[in-house]
Amino acid sequence: MAFIRILPEILSNQIAAGEVVERPASVVKELLENAIDAGSDRIHTEIEQGGRSLIRVSDNGAGMSHDNALLAIERYATSKVATESDLAEIRSLGFRGEALPSIAAVSKFRMTTRSADSDAGTEIVVEGGKIKAVNQTGAPVGTMVSAEQLFYNTPARRKFLKTVNTEMGHISETMACIALSRPGIRFRLDHNKKTVKDWPKAADPFERVVDVLGNELENLLYPVRYSNSAAGVSGWIADPSVTRSGTSRIYVFVNGRFVRDRGVIYALCEGFRGRLMKGRFPVAAIFIDVPAAEVDVNVHPAKQEVRFLKQRQVIEAVRAAVEKAWSAGRTGAFEKSTPHFPPPPWEDKNFIPRQESHQNTVSEPAAEYKTPGKSLRHTQAELFEPGSFSEAAVIGQFQNTYIICDKPGELVLVDQHAAHERIIYERLHNTRKSVEAGSSQQLLMPETVEVGYRQASAIKSLLPELNAIGFEIEHFGGDTFAVKAVPAELADRQITPLISDIAETTENTGAGPDISGLTDQCITVMACHGAIRANQALSKEEMTSLLKQLSACENPFNCPHGRPTMIRWSLQFLEKSFKRTL
Repeated sequence: MAFIRILPEILSNQIAAGEVVERPASVVKELLENAIDAGSDRIHTEIEQGGRSLIRVSDNGAGMSHDNALLAIERYATSKVATESDLAEIRSLGFRGEALPSIAAVSKFRMTTRSADSDAGTEIVVEGGKIKAVNQTGAPVGTMVSAEQLFYNTPARRKFLKTVNTEMGHISETMACIALSRPGIRFRLDHNKKTVKDWPKAADPFERVVDVLGNELENLLYPVRYSNSAAGVSGWIADPSVTRSGTSRIYVFVNGRFVRDRGVIYALCEGFRGRLMKGRFPVAAIFIDVPAAEVDVNVHPAKQEVRFLKQRQVIEAVRAAVEKAWSAGRTGAFEKSTPHFPPPPWEDKNFIPRQESHQNTVSEPAAEYKTPGKSLRHTQAELFEPGSFSEAAVIGQFQNTYIICDKPGELVLVDQHAAHERIIYERLHNTRKSVEAGSSQQLLMPETVEVGYRQASAIKSLLPELNAIGFEIEHFGGDTFAVKAVPAELADRQITPLISDIAETTENTGAGPDISGLTDQCITVMACHGAIRANQALSKEEMTSLLKQLSACENPFNCPHGRPTMIRWSLQFLEKSFKRTL
């Protein structure tokens, strides 16, 4: 029979720490939030070995007195919440008093701090949750916290840490998120004593947004400004030509706190309805302001999820804000004197609540189209013998998207984008096997592309493979790459979105031992960028040429993503459908 026992304090603290400290980036997040709450305007983060060896965050905030410093490392000790009503209206980033004791429980911890009214600073040394030393020391006003040998006393957690580059990528992304929301603070990030990122103070929030999202987007961002009775929404969204394959470049902040909210992301994408291809996601930085009493930020250990009291109205505000942005003009139309962030409606004494629409704005999903007739599987082989489309007659184009063909005994409908994707995909694969003369197109001027830290690390490992299929890409330093040539198939396509998508693919997949599989996914991305689009008019000669090229493919039936390139109906099926046969 098992006996129930009270866990030792050290063990219970380690368990509790696991909810807050998932990886080195979690430590950085908690320390940065404390520094911001302390009123800092300069924050310096030093990392060694991706956070395994050292995480140190120094700030010039208010600092702490000797007694307050000792209390700060006790669990549930905080200066930010005193009563139950305070918990209902959280206005600070931290509030539970768990960050420092949690970090101290799983590292070799050192904190040096001094308040403006203290003659000397206080240094506290903690190892595995036990205080080892408390000393007076000389120190500037502010706080410096170091966490060395993270998870040294919990090896089961330490062994699950990823590579140095992966962990450093998470840290860099965490700092970018926080820096995006606090343009008035200078953030600096060092790794192994080299500066990785340095975000200076920005008088104009737009400067910080461009600094984080990428300089290439400076002229491709639309301002977002909208308010209803539940929320104020502001920020920037990128032109629909700038998309990603995932949501990693959608930054959502609620009352200055970075959060991940599916409802907000869905509403954001709804605002782009009709402007994005299926499976593509926008780039955006959205700031939502709601009354503190109408949002619950205490629903997740890492404080990355929130609940809105007026969920529907907040979601509607985001959707409406994005829709309105398309008619408001680009960022260049803004004057510097114009405030970029509108005051929240509950703080604007002249605010007149908008009449809320009670109409359901969420469209019902379109009915799934069922291909009539037999399954494609058992008749595909008959459709594409070598040169089989030479006997097919192009009837025309439907909606500038589908090619209609009359093949003896069959009616065939071809998706021009999917078909061209397959053609380019196989050509790039063949080029990879044997680079042919003229397979690359030199650019008149090299184009520089900046990606994220983690993306840069992954794409560097892929450079030999990319150059083998017709690219000429060089690491330009930091997170920047110089593109000097591209595969001939992609010569007339925009370079920056293409490289950004390849970088995101390498980041999401990870540059592991299976470099061939990763390269295949990158080629799929290239094929999508290089293919002709839906809603693009083609001449009869262009359609005929496309079909002949598709006929020569090893697998003409599916695009690289797996979608069918065509549907077909036999004459027998059509006659039966029209009751011409019994």
